[in-house]
Formats: sequence, C-alpha cells, structure tokens
Amino acid sequence: MELTTFWFILIAVLWVGYFVLEGFDFGVGMLMVLLAKDEKERRVLLNTIGPVWDGNEVWLIVAAGATFAAFPEWYATLFSGFYVPLLLILLALVVRVIGIEFRGKRPEQAWRRRCDAAILVGSVVPAALWGVAFANIVRGVPIDADLEYVGTLVDLLGPYALLGGAVTLSVFLVHGAFFVALKTTGDIRERANAMALRAGGVAGAALVAFVVWTGLAQQQSLVWLLAGVSVGLFVASLGLAMRRREGWAFTGTAVTIVLFVVMLFVALFPDVMPSSLDPAWSLTTANAASTPYTLRIMSWVAVAFTPLVLLYQGWSYWVFRRRIGVQHIPA
Repeated sequence: MELTTFWFILIAVLWVGYFVLEGFDFGVGMLMVLLAKDEKERRVLLNTIGPVWDGNEVWLIVAAGATFAAFPEWYATLFSGFYVPLLLILLALVVRVIGIEFRGKRPEQAWRRRCDAAILVGSVVPAALWGVAFANIVRGVPIDADLEYVGTLVDLLGPYALLGGAVTLSVFLVHGAFFVALKTTGDIRERANAMALRAGGVAGAALVAFVVWTGLAQQQSLVWLLAGVSVGLFVASLGLAMRRREGWAFTGTAVTIVLFVVMLFVALFPDVMPSSLDPAWSLTTANAASTPYTLRIMSWVAVAFTPLVLLYQGWSYWVFRRRIGVQHIPA
C-alpha cells in the first residue's frame, strides 16, 4: 500500500472516531435543554460525558494535525476555502468548553442557564456544520488550476450540503439520546429512550435522502452498499430501542456513523477535495501529499503511539461505565 493511501485511510479512521465519540457528546449537549426537567437532571446529563468529553475532542486535533502533516495542500485549501464555517465550529467548541467548565463555579440559576445555553449552541453548531463541510468536500467545490478555492460562502450552502448538516445534527441527537439511556437510571432513562425514538424518524428520513443522493451522484457499488447497510443499522437501532435494548441501540447508531463516514471517504477517494470547475484541478492523494520521507517518519510514529492512545481511552470508558441517576447527585 502506498503511504499516501495509508494516510488517507488513517485520516478517515480519525474522523470516524471523532464523529462516533464526539457525536454523542453533541447529542447530550442538545439534550441538556430538550430533555432535563430540573437542575439535578441537567447535572446527571452533564456527568454522563464529564469524564470523557475532552478526551473525545483529541480526535479532532489529531485529525487536523495529520491532515496538515500528510496532505498540506488539502489542509491549506480546506482551511482557506472553508474559513467561515470552520471558524464558527471553533468558536462554538470554545463556547461549549466554557459552558461545561464554568457551569458549576457559581450557584445562581441564571448563571447556570446561560452556561446551559452555551453548551446547547456549542453542540448544535458543530453538529450541523461538520455535515455541511463534509458534504461539500464530497460533492466538490470551486478549485482553480492553482489548486486554490475560488468560491464564496454561498457556494457552501447548497441543498446537498444543508441536507448533510441535517443528517449529522439529527443522527448525533439520536446517538446522544441512546447514550443517555444507556448511562442513566430512572425517569430520565425512559425519556431519553422516548426522545431517541421521536427524533429517529426525522434522522432516518434525512439519512435516507442523503445516502440516496450520494449514491446517485457517485455511482459506485461500494458506496451503495455502505449506504444501504448504514440505513438498515439505523432502523435496527430504533427497533432495539423499542425493546429497551439501549446498549445494542447505541452500538447500532455508532456503527451507522462509522459506515456513513466511511461511505463519504470511499466516495471521495482518490481525491481529497474534488474541483467542481474541472476534474483535472482536483486535489488528490498524490498532488496534495507531503514528501515520501515525511510520510514514512509519520507512519512509524502513528504505529507506535496510536495503540497506546486507544488503550488509554478504552480504559477511561471502562472505569466510568456504570449508570448514574439523580440519586447520585448531592444537593
């Protein structure tokens, strides 16, 4: 396997990990306002992700760093052309951190409501804009012969891109609701399961529309296969939730997200950023890559340290695996 292909696959794996893990973080952040009825329930929801949310964000940092090192042309064109949406994502993530970290610093309800609003905004904005960004990358954007983005912000807001944002926003909400149902006890568990089923219909419809549109545009058998399996698993997860199998339902949405992201990267390869002006001007794994020496050194580092990171993060999830409820929250 060529090193450029290896790093394309590794970057795809990093984005898969980020969307699966941060996806339920975003979902829980949205549910802070939509699901919790009182202060104790909001604290329960926050505590479900409290030990892991900051570790989940590391996947984004590593994915961006790997893209910069392995495919600098891709990184430069992406971050210049998508400057406004990526800046909004960054600001929203900062706002969410402030809401999470400072929520318990003062006892006033007004202060905590403002922090809850910050967590909501910091969850909704990235959840939607990541879908918009990746839909644009797969569809293709205006890139000229100098491999530079020459479009405007309006070019990034087409129907396909907005549908991609609706998919990630709604699927992450369902994913987060299943996570809450898996991690909590009592009435909040029941309401989380019901919320997932209510939102699941909207998410499923958006997912079907998006994957069919993608399949028709790409005309690749593997894309169609991944699209069909991802939709089937999502529907199966809703059925499992009806039977109160929260663990399997959460696994179903997690695998749905995995297959959805893999579908996008399969549709993209061997391009990393297609040009909608001329296919010859597209960024590919060949013309956007670093030197072979750089990729070789990076590969050894990745092989050495990636298993350690996975083991540590898996251990942290195991330690904090138990369910919690309002009875565990002190006055």
